[in-house]
Amino acid sequence: MSAAQQSVLTREVAMQAAEWFVRLNAGGASAADHDALAAWRAQAPAHELAWQRAQQVSRQAAAVPAVLARPTLARPQRRRQLRTLALLIAAPGAGWLGWQTLPAASRASAAYTTATGEWRPWTLADGSRMVLDTASAADAHFGPDLRRLQLHAGALLVETARDPRQPPRPFVVDVDAGRVRALGTRFTVRLHDERCQVAVLDGAVDIAPRDGAATRRLHAGEQAVFDRRAVQPAHAAPPAAALWARGVLAVDDMRLDEFLAELSRYRPGMIRCEPAVAGLRLSGAFMLNDTDAVLDNLARLLPVRVLERTRYWITVAPRGAR
Repeated sequence: MSAAQQSVLTREVAMQAAEWFVRLNAGGASAADHDALAAWRAQAPAHELAWQRAQQVSRQAAAVPAVLARPTLARPQRRRQLRTLALLIAAPGAGWLGWQTLPAASRASAAYTTATGEWRPWTLADGSRMVLDTASAADAHFGPDLRRLQLHAGALLVETARDPRQPPRPFVVDVDAGRVRALGTRFTVRLHDERCQVAVLDGAVDIAPRDGAATRRLHAGEQAVFDRRAVQPAHAAPPAAALWARGVLAVDDMRLDEFLAELSRYRPGMIRCEPAVAGLRLSGAFMLNDTDAVLDNLARLLPVRVLERTRYWITVAPRGAR
């Protein structure tokens, strides 16, 4: 296949890749589904190219479109969304501004962004420090009355500085679910679909859900999840809540499937955990700049085998599995 041919995909192949993408990422995919995908990819070079384009879409969008994953979604609406996804697969680099079901336009135009597997610090205009986690996007709007960050995707760590202006301007982080106001503090904000998790490392923050529920204050050492309607009860934040900003994934007695889900945020492709080993637990500190080494170490820490189907498809199975 020539370079020109490689850059062009038919609508049919792009739609097939879109359907495979949603099927494999929406939850509940079986081993037979993964085998069928592998067979489809091997049928033609265009199939493999389409799948790699789908993975690129996944990395840019930072998540499987939730609207596609809903089993109750009306068929015509789901079909329209699949066609949009197929368009993005068929035309790399095009279409992001037209994807209205995700905040992709905001991500595409955000002033601060990170790629999958990247985390990066910035010093903001007022001297505050911000670190963006993997596959994240944010904007900063510092006006005469307010210091405002808008988090579009992923997660961030903020250490606020004393405002050089008088009177001091409030410092807030806005997300779709509401607003987090800093009270001289260091804290993290992470998006989870329609919810947001906040962990306070120093100082305090006020959380105000968008739809008018009561504001909740969090103090150092606390974390809570909120959505547009309410803030859930606070509980203790793990001591390692912000170690990702130093390139470390630290876990304490975490389930293997949860660990792999977290690790997968820092590498392209898919990591699948077989149910037979999902409940195994592990503790330790793992360097995020070498996720291949982390996966290699799993076989020494736990009775598992790491199977590399392709560079972008990893399965963690019981030891002895093939």
